[in-house]
Amino acid sequence: MRKTVRLLPLSLLVFAVVLAGCNSRTDKAEGSVILSISSFDGLPIQVNVNGSGGLVQVGELTLSSIAKDPNGLTSNLQDIELQSYEVIYTRADTGTRVPPKRVNGIFGIVPVNGNDTIDNLDILGADQLANPPLSDLLFQNGGIDSETGSTIIQLNVNLRFFGRTLSGDQISSNTVSWLIEFVQ
Repeated sequence: MRKTVRLLPLSLLVFAVVLAGCNSRTDKAEGSVILSISSFDGLPIQVNVNGSGGLVQVGELTLSSIAKDPNGLTSNLQDIELQSYEVIYTRADTGTRVPPKRVNGIFGIVPVNGNDTIDNLDILGADQLANPPLSDLLFQNGGIDSETGSTIIQLNVNLRFFGRTLSGDQISSNTVSWLIEFVQ
């Protein structure tokens, strides 16, 4: 009976610690902050390849840095220095050819529990528009996707950011995705 009485307080303590742990945010990535693409405006959903001017951009994008432990202490060592972003394309139609992924360097600081706004982020460049499959839609190349026979190419755009905290932890954001329709 004595062993049961002694073990009961210990098991209640373990149970309380487990319950307390359930209320805190968890993330398996390195570092003590989360980089999140929190909002965007001016998202391109249809692009005319013959009149795009060579660049496709997101008008405005906001990145947020969120402390993993909302009740813990924070410092500027948790601020995130942006390093690069990548855009990966997949087909949303029956085609299989896609532009090569776009990787660009980027500068900026996202303060811990703060935001950074990026204006006119390039998500597709002239070099990608000048190569298949998008170049197929140019009037001088016939204006038709040679793979599908369509005058429209639908691409899923997948965007993600990379950086590191001032203390040196590598950080990557969530991936946001949307559909862009490329027309002639």
